[in-house]
Amino acid sequence: MNDETSLYPPLAEIGLGNYAPYLMNRIMGRYNASLRAEMADLGLTTPKMRALAVLSVQDGPLVGELSLLTVVEQSTLSRALDQLQAGGMIRREADAADSRAVRVFVTDAGRACFETLWPHMAAAQARMFRGVPEDERRAFVGTLQKMLANIRRQGS
Repeated sequence: MNDETSLYPPLAEIGLGNYAPYLMNRIMGRYNASLRAEMADLGLTTPKMRALAVLSVQDGPLVGELSLLTVVEQSTLSRALDQLQAGGMIRREADAADSRAVRVFVTDAGRACFETLWPHMAAAQARMFRGVPEDERRAFVGTLQKMLANIRRQGS
């Protein structure tokens, strides 16, 4: 054990129920599972859903940026984008400044597909926050945004 790790109590002492990364993974696992049937009905997987979600609010990101925003490995995302493009839900274009770079855009069909799924996503989020007062919800989301900024500063 180095000096830094000796500063932190062991996981057995903290407990899984008090370890934030574990809780976040459990929450996201349940959230994704709650949408699985609706996604399957639309021919979507979690990576495809994440890509359409990001593309519905951010027009034309580079593939690498989309990988970061969707939290999907670039190789997995590439396969998902191939399938979305084959289904007419996205289009890829060479970047105007760098012809080697590729930007991704949602098509009308992709937007319509995502808009069909969105009410289910919003309802799943509402279920997660059931019984949580609005001020606590805002504070929690603010805390998550700060945590994400901390992680970005660390180079992740």
